[in-house]
Parts: sequence; structure tokens; C-alpha cells
Amino acid sequence: MAAVEVERTRTENNIRTLPLSGHVGFDNLPDQLVNKSVQNGFIFNILCIGETGLGKSTLMDSLFNTNFDATPSPHTLPNVKLKAHTYELQESNVRLKLTIVDTVGYGDQINKQDSFKSVVEYIDTQFEAYLQEELKIKRSLNAYHDTRIHVCLYFICPTGHGLKSIDLVCMKKLDTKVNIIPIIAKADTISKTELSKFKSKIISELSANGVEIYQFPTDDESVSEANTTMNSHVPFAVVGSTDFVRVSNKMVRARQYPWGTVQVENELHCDFVKLREMLIRTNMEDMREKTHVKHYELYRKKRLEQMGFTDVDAENKPISFQQTFEA
Repeated sequence: MAAVEVERTRTENNIRTLPLSGHVGFDNLPDQLVNKSVQNGFIFNILCIGETGLGKSTLMDSLFNTNFDATPSPHTLPNVKLKAHTYELQESNVRLKLTIVDTVGYGDQINKQDSFKSVVEYIDTQFEAYLQEELKIKRSLNAYHDTRIHVCLYFICPTGHGLKSIDLVCMKKLDTKVNIIPIIAKADTISKTELSKFKSKIISELSANGVEIYQFPTDDESVSEANTTMNSHVPFAVVGSTDFVRVSNKMVRARQYPWGTVQVENELHCDFVKLREMLIRTNMEDMREKTHVKHYELYRKKRLEQMGFTDVDAENKPISFQQTFEA
């Protein structure tokens, strides 16, 4: 049977815009998408990297206004272990399946330079699991529990002297695999003057070592101004607390010291509110999207090439990996 050649034209240059003589109904598509998303629920996966005792669990409790009942981590582990805990949260009618991954024992070893290896392996394992599901003949990605990491909160010790070598090495190994947001932990332990200098030094060292951190997107007009401003505040200097104290007849999360009270949600005291706004309320979906279209796509491309797939057809014309597997 002779092959039939179908002439393909570049339709994007021939698309006509037509007026409608009456209401059709496809203007309800956004509502349909929202309703379907709410029905399915959302997934968000956070990786917390930082040395033991930096308040990672406390910050998670503060961010999501709940108590995750995290067991204190030991300081004597010979290697870094990653522990994942998944929770079902609901706010109004929106359900969120939240996974928090902690790096137990990170930075506690005498030889700290290999601490990143377990983290890289974990991230790649989640990518591989998604890829294997994607490649199945009979697949169900809608029902699949996506465990790919959407954001890495990297907790920096509040030394005031700059980043440690372990920080630079780890973030450099991860910046092509995950959205990294560096944060200064326990920021109430250093003065505001020291904190400002510390932030500048961190950004300078990240830039000098070619470490790419997550940038809040500025291409959407609705969040462009806020995100541009917040990009200049990174790394966020945060404080978390599970304790509530009464301030001006209102119970607030705070840490009490002999010299005064540090309110977690007071922007004059720390950047907690800024982090929560950017992480949860404004850019959560962007991080999910970037994980899929940027970090996972890079991993997927490399793995498919290792499997012998190519991105050109028999006539050396470019083809799409996505079209190959959806055909």
C-alpha cells in the first residue's frame, strides 16, 4: 500500500479571528477547570534541608497553622536519611495532600561533603517513579500520587558569616533538579544590622558560585509587582514557634525571651509572612508547574536518551517526546 503524503501547513499563520453572533458557552471553561481541580484536590511536596536543630519542623507547623507531631531527630546517624510524611489538609472546600520531606542527620557527619548525595538520589527516585508511570501502556496519571519535590526550603545557619561549603555544594547539585528557596533559620538570634549584611553576603556567594535559586515569576501582571519586590528580600529571615502569647488582647505565635517577644507574623520582626505569602498564597502553582515543565522535563529527556529514544524522526525532523508517548 502506497504511503499517502498529507500536506501540512503552518496553521498558526492562517488563524482567523471570528466574531460570534450569540453566546456559545465556552467562556465557562475556566469554571470547569476550577471545579475539576477542586474535586481532584491538590498535591504539594516540600523538601526541608538543614542541619539538626534549625527549627525545620517548627517552621512547617507555623506555615500551615497546625501541628504535624514531628519526632525529634537524632544527632548520631552515620548517613543522611530522608523521611517523608504525607498529610491531608483542608481549607474551606479545597483539599491539599501535603508531603514534607525532612533530611534527618544532614550536616551531622564528620565528612559533610557527601551529604547532598542522599538528597539527589531521593529527588531522582521520585522523577523516575513518575517517568515509569508515564511510560506504562495503561496509565492513570490523574490517580497517581505525584511525589516529585516542588520546592526545597534550604535552611541556612544564622552565623552571620556567610554560607558554609556544604551549603554551596548541596544547592549547586540541586539547582537543576528542584526549585530552591534559601531561608535564614532562627533569624531572631542575630541583629537587624548583621542580618542585612548576612543576606547580601549569601546572595553574593550564591551568584559567585553559579547557584540558581527559584525566582518568583514576574511575567504575570497580577503578581509581577509583589513578586519583584519579594525577590529582593530573598533569603527570607524566618522565625517559627509552636507557642502562643497574648499581645494587645490577641493570641499570636511568638517566641519569648528575657529581653522581649518576637512575633512570628509581625513583619517588623522577621520575614515569615513574606515566605508564607510567596510559598503558599501566591506561587504554589508556579512551583508545581516549573517542577513538571523544567526540572522533570530535563530528567525525562536524559533518561529517554539513555533508553535509546531520539528527538528526531527517520527523516531527521524534530519530533516531540510528549507526542511520542501520547500517540
